Amino acid sequence: MVDLSLSATRRPLVTRYPSLLIFLGVLALFTVSVTILSEGFGIGVISTSFVKTLGKTLCLCLVALAMDLVWGYCGILSLGHMAFFGIGGYAIGMWLMYARTEIIVRESLAAAPLPPTPQEISDGIAAQIFGVVGASEFPPIWAVAHSLPLQLAAVVLVPGCIALVFGWLAFRSRVTGVYLSILTQAMTLALALYLFQNDSGLRGNNGLSGLQNLPHLDHVSQSTISIVFFWASALALGLGYVLCTWVISGKFGSVIRAIRDDEARVRFLGYSVEAYKLVIFTFTAVLAGIAGALYYPQAGIINPAEIAPIASIYLAVWVAIGGRGRLYGAVIGAAFVSLLSTWFTGGQAPDIDLGFYTVNWVDWWTVLLGLSFVIVTLFAPRGIGGLFDLISERRSPERHGADLGPEPGALQEREADR
Repeated sequence: MVDLSLSATRRPLVTRYPSLLIFLGVLALFTVSVTILSEGFGIGVISTSFVKTLGKTLCLCLVALAMDLVWGYCGILSLGHMAFFGIGGYAIGMWLMYARTEIIVRESLAAAPLPPTPQEISDGIAAQIFGVVGASEFPPIWAVAHSLPLQLAAVVLVPGCIALVFGWLAFRSRVTGVYLSILTQAMTLALALYLFQNDSGLRGNNGLSGLQNLPHLDHVSQSTISIVFFWASALALGLGYVLCTWVISGKFGSVIRAIRDDEARVRFLGYSVEAYKLVIFTFTAVLAGIAGALYYPQAGIINPAEIAPIASIYLAVWVAIGGRGRLYGAVIGAAFVSLLSTWFTGGQAPDIDLGFYTVNWVDWWTVLLGLSFVIVTLFAPRGIGGLFDLISERRSPERHGADLGPEPGALQEREADR
């Protein structure tokens, strides 16, 4: 039962949501432990490649938070949020590729008899970047790629504006349920197909590569850079969790839960359902864009396949397995499935020889993931996060015909607190 009393909303956030403090404590302990065990700042037990894997996992946890907020709390099953994730990656990737290529071009032209002009430098950068798709000029989309502040602003503004326009058109038409899911999937597919074209301005199927090479930091080892990005990812996840917890608290959180449970009744009560949906949809798109901007410099490459609709479907599966409607459940689901996927698809899981057939986990991992999703949906709808409900004894009290206090009615008061 949701407590709508004024005194409840005035209590500190950590007292209303004890899981917030627990989550931040676990995240801080995990971050410090990995740093101590890393090659860059610690004793070298954890390799640099695995530190990058953990950093990317934290970014996936952040986008899973966004998915849980829009789906688990507001009831909008978006199958397009990984598109916003990819847009954030492209936005920061454009600057990384431009700045890195500019250094290479300037060094190559330094030996020329005459100093190069700005136009010669620009032409050289464009030829280096777009020569792979048969072009030699910058498309208009790269107009501000030289500016890090503007590209960082694009990480937030581009996903936010796209979500704002798309959401306004969809929600004002009162598209809901499976139709809205199909519409978000169609948007994602259209964007992916556009980016696959060589004349899209983003190098088509080749995507943007070499993103792990940070400009002017050649003297810094990848082991050090990996820890810096790992800390940045952990900080973003921690702040994102606090912000999402604040969003679901108070009256706003109660309204979006009510929209999820009975949209028609909320509209009948006079609330602007479309406005609440639009705020949540846009906010979560921005979160997804930030997660993508941190993810792809650690991955080193981004291409249109990362934005394909199947990626958003995987995101929904992660949230469902972790526990929809629980922020910590979304984080658990994303981390669990991501790390397990790395183990199975990385060739570390041993093949199973059945005599007549050999089970190769690289090929069968997606089948196992699909079966897990079906099993969780049918038999454990609360997901992995539901286990914490049992541990914390958040189940309804059993009456057995007895009161739970010195005064009659104490049982009912305890039920109301829950």
